[in-house]
Amino acid sequence: MTATDRAEGALLGLACGDALGRPVEFRSPRRIEREYGRLDEMVGDGTHRKPPGTITDDTELALRIARSLVEMGAFDGVDIAERFVEWYRSGPFDIGGLTADALRLIDQGHAWDDSGQTCWKARSEGQNAGNGSVMRCAPHALAFDDESALVTASTISSRITHADPRCTYGCAVLNLTIANCLHETERPLATALETVRVDAPDELVGALEPIGAGEEPEPLSNSGYVVHTLQTALYEALTAEEAGEAIVGAVNRGGDADTLGAVAGAVAGARFGASSLPPAWLDAVDEVGELRDLARDLFEGTYAPVSA
Repeated sequence: MTATDRAEGALLGLACGDALGRPVEFRSPRRIEREYGRLDEMVGDGTHRKPPGTITDDTELALRIARSLVEMGAFDGVDIAERFVEWYRSGPFDIGGLTADALRLIDQGHAWDDSGQTCWKARSEGQNAGNGSVMRCAPHALAFDDESALVTASTISSRITHADPRCTYGCAVLNLTIANCLHETERPLATALETVRVDAPDELVGALEPIGAGEEPEPLSNSGYVVHTLQTALYEALTAEEAGEAIVGAVNRGGDADTLGAVAGAVAGARFGASSLPPAWLDAVDEVGELRDLARDLFEGTYAPVSA
C-alpha cells in the first residue's frame, strides 16, 4: 500500500461511507436490521429516495473544500465559503440546520468568518455543536503536512458554519488522526489528542481518550452531536481490520448513519487505502474519479494554510 493509496482512501472512504449510510439516515439499528439484515451494499431509495451510490452534503461539501484548496493553492476561507453558498443556492436535498443558517447569513452579506459564530450564539446548548463540519473536513488532512497549519486550517474552516470549540477542535483532532494514519503514525488518535490537548475542550479530549487508548467507551451513540459522532466513528475506524468493516459497522448503528459512515470511512480509508474499499461500492459512486484526482493533487501539492 502506497501513501497515495492511503490519501485516495481518505476521500473515497468518506464518500463510500456517506453513500452507504444515506438510505438509512435517521433510522434505528433495529429497523435497519429488519429491512436489510446487515447493510453492506449500496442500495437505493430509503431516506431521501435516491439511487444507489448517491452522496449527500457530507461529500458534496468535502468536494468543495478539496476543489478550493487545489485551485487556490492555499486555504482561502472566502473562496470556500463562496463555494458553500453556491451549493446552498442549488437547493441540496440534505443540509444540516446550523449549516443552512450560517450559509443563509453569508448569502445575505454577512462576513464568512463571523456567520458561524453568530449562529452558534443564537442556539441553545444541545443544538449548537452538530457534526456538520467534521463530516466535510478531511481534505485539509491531505493538504497540510505541518501540524500547526493543519490545526489552523481545520478550525477556521469549521467556523464558517460551526463555531463551537467542540466542533472546531473536533475537526482538528479528526484531521490530525487522518494525517497520522496517512503517515502510519503509531497510535494516531492518541497522538492527535496530545497535539491539541492544551487548547481543545476538556469534554472533547476526555471523550476520545479511551478510544485513543484502545478502549470502548459505553454507550456509543448514533446522534448528530459532534462528540458522539467522533467517538463512534473513530472507534469503528480504529478497531476494524479493514476499511469496509469500519464503514459497515458505523452505518449499521443508524441515526446519523451517513455522517458516521463518512467520518469512519475517511479515517479507515487513510489507514487501509483506497485499494481496500469494495470495488462494487466505488463503481456505484459517480464522483470517484474526481475524488481520486483531488486526493492525489492535495497530497502531492504544497499549500499555504491561511489566506482570509
